[in-house]
Amino acid sequence: MSETLIIVVSIFGLIGLGYLVTRIGLLSPAVGDRLSEFVFTLAIPCLLFETLATADFQGVSPWRIWAAYFPPFAIVWVLSHLMIRRVFGRDARAGIVAGGSAAYSNAVLVGVPLMQASLGDEGTVFLIVIIAVHLPIMMLVSVFLNEWAMAMEGTPTGATSRREVLRRLAISLATHPILIGVALGLLFRATGLTIPRIVMAVIGPLGQSAGPLALVASGMALVNYGIARQISPAIAISVLKLVLLPVLVFLAAHALGLPPIGVAALTLTAACPTGVNAYLIASRLGTGQALASNAVLISTAAGVGTVTLWLTLLQRTLG
Repeated sequence: MSETLIIVVSIFGLIGLGYLVTRIGLLSPAVGDRLSEFVFTLAIPCLLFETLATADFQGVSPWRIWAAYFPPFAIVWVLSHLMIRRVFGRDARAGIVAGGSAAYSNAVLVGVPLMQASLGDEGTVFLIVIIAVHLPIMMLVSVFLNEWAMAMEGTPTGATSRREVLRRLAISLATHPILIGVALGLLFRATGLTIPRIVMAVIGPLGQSAGPLALVASGMALVNYGIARQISPAIAISVLKLVLLPVLVFLAAHALGLPPIGVAALTLTAACPTGVNAYLIASRLGTGQALASNAVLISTAAGVGTVTLWLTLLQRTLG
């Protein structure tokens, strides 16, 4: 059995297991919610902290990594937004949901274990550099675009309401466990401090549990998303997410001279299925929930094939 197939089965098999045990009632959706909370609050932050504090950046500037990833991110967002509005006739706020669904990867629940299994810590550090700004950019862009869309549609927003939204967003980002884990890892790295062994005895096992638990939690969460309507636009969004975005990131990473491991890591990040935050944003905007739900489910199912293809191609570039 090929190494690529083993990696894909280890990733999507655990997602499928999480989905199955929830669908048949062996575990309740509430268990999945608590598991996701544990993964986001403790396991993933510990893994990111440990990796960032000790990893080798290979002399690559974070700015080059961001420059390779986020311009394609913006292009796909805009294309998906325009497609939903002009081809499928939806409003501006649904366009925001579509843009986020096509551009935002499930970089934490799927990306982290995928990177660990395929590229190890050397590749995971590139993913962490993306994660450090991925969530803040997604949330900030969504908030500002929502304000713009409501203004375009003549819906009053109110300066007080706007300030309150931004205040809450700032607090949410400043207290987000994943971003705190990234910040602490960078702090240890900048100061040259070594993580004490007694601390590693605690955060090490937590970090090691992050990958498999994140995948099971991701699968359990899929039970909340169903195929109901908006199937055609969701398929179109999934094509942009799983095909166009990784192609653009791959080309940009090559053009900016990232090392082969960096090119592979960024491309795999872009090739991950749509992140669940796209659905959360749709719920907050009060529109496009079915669109985002379908995009999450369809892109995750289709990701079995597309991730297999990308892994096969990228492993050849790595020799």
